[in-house]
Order: sequence, then structure tokens, then C-alpha cells
Amino acid sequence: MTRYLAYTPMAAGHLFPLVLGLTELRARGHQVVVVTHPDLVDTLRAVGLDAQPIGPELVARKREATAQGRPDTIEAQIARARLELDDLRTAVSQHRPDALLIDVNTHGANVAAELTGLPWAVTMPSLLPYPGPGIPPYSLGMAPRHDVVGRIRDAVLWKLVERGFARAILPGVNALRAEHGLAAHRTPYGPMLAGDLLLVLTDPPLEYARTSLPASVRMVGVQPWDPPAETPEWLLAPGDPWVLVTCSTDYLADERLAATAVQALRDEPVRVLVTLADAYDGARLDGAPNVRVERFLPHAAVLPHVSAVVCPSGMGVVSKSLAAGVPVVAVPFERDQPEVARRAQQAGAGVVLPAKRLSVDRLRDAVARARQLNVPSVDLSDNPRRFADAVEELGHSPGPGAAADDVAASPPERLSGDAACSGP
Repeated sequence: MTRYLAYTPMAAGHLFPLVLGLTELRARGHQVVVVTHPDLVDTLRAVGLDAQPIGPELVARKREATAQGRPDTIEAQIARARLELDDLRTAVSQHRPDALLIDVNTHGANVAAELTGLPWAVTMPSLLPYPGPGIPPYSLGMAPRHDVVGRIRDAVLWKLVERGFARAILPGVNALRAEHGLAAHRTPYGPMLAGDLLLVLTDPPLEYARTSLPASVRMVGVQPWDPPAETPEWLLAPGDPWVLVTCSTDYLADERLAATAVQALRDEPVRVLVTLADAYDGARLDGAPNVRVERFLPHAAVLPHVSAVVCPSGMGVVSKSLAAGVPVVAVPFERDQPEVARRAQQAGAGVVLPAKRLSVDRLRDAVARARQLNVPSVDLSDNPRRFADAVEELGHSPGPGAAADDVAASPPERLSGDAACSGP
């Protein structure tokens, strides 16, 4: 039996994808404790996981930002790093785990994990932002190209993408590492490849096929999960088809998508369910007889009863829609959303409308086009087992330093300067 500690930010979209894999680990006889969003502790305990809230200072910092309408940017994540470092150290002292699972966006916790000397993995519940043959530059939402023009495009634009991520991530992370005697990361891939394993919770059809990766990377597939909930009676009532319009659970200032959707669909032969999550208190929506507004409803209870999903193309709702065979209208705003939107389109499961082109008429047309798509559901039932297999491998890991060896042996296909031969 191994005792694992999983650490996530205050974002349901980074916690929920772990739940099925963690419950599989528990079913195999391992102990699992999850340090996460305080509002979700009881939800995890209800499904048999030992859950504890992250530290109160982190909670206060995140809730203040949300109340002030500040999106959770990379800069905001870096600003929380010192608090996360202390918080993870406290959790390790209290629970004494044998191995750690640390979310990719908790930069301070990742530094603390490296300092413990325990085997640890980075968990990434989204697409892999890593170069390779035929992989378009991450974050730009570009389609793959396998001709000469595509190779030139990718080589040039990957350089620009790497520089942008390096400027956003490395100064803050490396300053914290230097304070604790750790070597600086030299590329933006360093933080995500610092652990013994990188567990990427995606694979085809949302992830592009890859021919080369560092040996520490495990692609374990998406694992959609929502808290158990009954389907509301009003959702089952006869009438026009439902369209789900949902904002990001981790606040990204995307409430204008909901406002535009209400205007676009108010006179259409559909019923519209809008879920606003953390945008609920600040959003201003016009009323319409065919529109119902909720703060939150578990997607698993809703998706079997809708004809399309309109969303900012977060990984969670897109993967759940794909599993349910429901087409999406992907309106990406920032972070990984342009990439997730493109992957949904490439898989034949969605229509992309960039946020900068969002308008009432364009959104109405996109919904109509999406509802014509025939999206077969995807069987993801084996993915929790794949996740648990990888985590059990971590429990038998040779220890810190293995991941660094992997990266040195398998550098990215194209990096600038001496970073390609030195690893992160």
C-alpha cells in the first residue's frame, strides 16, 4: 500500500479530472489524500476520498481576485507560489505521504515537492504544450500542417511561443527555486517536466498523435467526472431542444459569452440553460422566456439532454461533451482554450468562433451549424485504470532526478540555443 497526496489549485476543472483515477487507486488498496478547494472537500469525501482544504491564505487570495473580477492568469498563479510552497510543506508534514501528485498550475507546490525528496508527478488536466514533429505551436489554435510550409511555420512560431511562456513563467519560478537552492529552469518546459513523471490527462481525439516525447511523460487520457446529482425535473419537461451555455468554472471574465448567447438564442426554437459559475454574481443578462440561468449544475446531469454546448472551450466541458456525443460551439478566450477549441474542431465535434469575433449573429449561426454535426460518443472508461497504473509506477519510482535524466535523453525536437541539449 502506498500513501499518495494530491494537490490542486482552487479550480474544479483541475480537480474533477483526477477523481476517477484517484478512486481507482483507493479501490486498489492505496491511501489517497487530496488537498484542494475547500468548497469541494465534502464532495470528495462523499465519494470515499480523504480530502482537506488548501490553506486559508490561498483561499482568501483567490476569492478576493474573483470578487474583484480579476481572471486567474499565469501572473496570478506565480504570485501565489510562495503561499503554495508553505501550504504543501504543511500538508506533507501532516499526512506523511509516500508520493506526491502536484497540479501543473501550482508552481510553488511543485518547488516544494522537489524539495521533499519524495517521488512526485506533475498532473496536467489539459493538452500537452510541448513541441514535436507535426505539432502546431501551442496556444495559437492553428491546424496541423505536414508540408514544407507547415514545418517552417511551426519552427518559427514555436520559438515565439516558447519565449512568451518563458517570460511569463520562469522569472518568478526561478526566483523561488534560487531561494531554496534549486537550479534554475532554462526552458518553459522545465516546470512541467521537473517531477519523476508528467501525467497528461488527454489523448486522441483531442490530443494530436506524437512520435517523440520525454520518457517521463505518460498520456493517460481524459477522465470526465462530475459530482453525483439528479437531473432536474424541468430539464426533462417536453419542449424545444436545450442548448447549454456555460462559463468557465475558474473565473476568466467570459460572462459576455453568456450575455451574447441570450441575445442570439432568445427567439430561436430552443431552450437555453446558462450556467455562470464564478461569473454568477457579476454577470448582467437580459431576461428571455426561453432562458434559464443557474450558478452551477453538474454537466453529467445535463449533457444527455442537450443538443449543443456553447462554452469558452475549457478542457473539462469539451471532453465531457465529446464523451456524451454532444457538439460544441467553442468560443476561446485565453490560456489553453484556443488549442482545445481547435482540437474539438479537428475531431469533428465542434465549431470554433474566436472571442474577438463574437457577435449575436455569428453565435446564432455557429449554434445552428454545430447542431448539424453528428458527434459519436467516445468510450473513456479505461482511462482511470491507465491513470492508476501510471501513479502506481510513480510509487515504485527510483526517486528524484529520473525526470531530469529523461529530459536530457529526449529533448524537444526544436529548442533555441543550448536549452535543447541541457534539459530544463
